[in-house]
Amino acid sequence: MKKQRIKAVALTTVISAGALFGGAAFADPKIDQVLSVGQAKTTAGQQSQKRINKLQEETNDLLRKFKSVNKEIAGLKVYNAQLEKQLENQLKVIKDLEESIDNVTVIERQIQPLILRMLEGLEQFVSLDIPLRPDERAKRLSQLRGNQDRADISVAEKFRQVLEAYSIEAEYARTLHFYEDKLEVDGQEREVNVFGVGKVALMYQTKDTKYAGAWDQTQREWVALDAAKYRTAILNGLKIAKKQASINVMPLPILAPEAAQ
Repeated sequence: MKKQRIKAVALTTVISAGALFGGAAFADPKIDQVLSVGQAKTTAGQQSQKRINKLQEETNDLLRKFKSVNKEIAGLKVYNAQLEKQLENQLKVIKDLEESIDNVTVIERQIQPLILRMLEGLEQFVSLDIPLRPDERAKRLSQLRGNQDRADISVAEKFRQVLEAYSIEAEYARTLHFYEDKLEVDGQEREVNVFGVGKVALMYQTKDTKYAGAWDQTQREWVALDAAKYRTAILNGLKIAKKQASINVMPLPILAPEAAQ
């Protein structure tokens, strides 16, 4: 009896083991299928995450571009507002210029006679002034007079040239002068060095320093000076005018005009 039971138990064990192995063999395909599905889901999830990350990057790029464009738009608004102000001011300037252009013909007709009167006054002034740099001044006046008939020089340029001549004449009164000239001295034409202190004193000295003279504006002629007495003073004055010596006190002949009676 016991042997039969043992056999029955053994048989049952064998059957159970067979069932176990049979169930395991049946379960393997199921597990693989489940694992395969899980792996597919994991892969799909990773791909989805990559797409999400890419979309996030694209969204961030778009946001940055949007902010940058907004800044540009804000800057353009300010720039356009400034341009509108400038345009408004330019329109005002254009309007003023149009009004000026309308009056240009009238102004030009008034300026040209003024230039001629100024030139005539300058010519008269030079003719009555001391004979300082006579060739230079005569050449300038001749050029100014000749320019008045030229059509290729504007009225504005003619006016500027006359004003410049007046400025040069004014500067003569504040300058030490030195230049070479030829004068009739002691009945003979001689080469001389001319020295001038503004328009206060104008004198000459021959190259050999034997003769000297000064301009007398009252008599409107050159008068002889004691060459020995003024030799050193004139020589020093010439050096100062040439910027070969520093400015110093010099005894010079100042022929002051007499008081009008």
